[in-house]
Amino acid sequence: MKVLSQVQITPSSVILNGKSISASSINGIYREFIGDYPKFFKMDSLCKLGFVAAELLLKNIPIEEKENAAIILFNRNGSLVTDRNYQKTISKEDYFPSPALFVYTLANIVTGEIAIRHKIYGESSFYVLPNPEESTMNEVVRNTFLTSSPSFILTGWVDYDNDEDYLADIKLVTK
Repeated sequence: MKVLSQVQITPSSVILNGKSISASSINGIYREFIGDYPKFFKMDSLCKLGFVAAELLLKNIPIEEKENAAIILFNRNGSLVTDRNYQKTISKEDYFPSPALFVYTLANIVTGEIAIRHKIYGESSFYVLPNPEESTMNEVVRNTFLTSSPSFILTGWVDYDNDEDYLADIKLVTK
């Protein structure tokens, strides 16, 4: 596999293709580099993180090249942060479940948001692993190239615990 580009986002830095480009928060990165997707502020934190990371990698790729691409993301916590927030809305005696939170109780919503934004029609998957196991992640990516022949794959680790503990380490790869 060949890496075309890569981004890593942590609470203290944004590194794109080996070059530090920002030290902003997730919302700050959105405002600085993207800023034109009003639905962004309705997303949960995991989705915002994955969306911003993907946007930095995909924004200059022509739409026709993206149509047959695939998205395969991994993390350790699934959508646990949002699951807990949603649970709070239904735990009270006079509960009112939040539809706005409920939609984000599936970790794969981040892949869907990216696919919608970039009109990616290929495979879209989200896997939960105990740790970022490079060999397992690479095996899934290799199998995707063999079974569906995407033009490229957006893949990597996108995990959000809280505002001080998150990591997006994703890349665009080709066969």
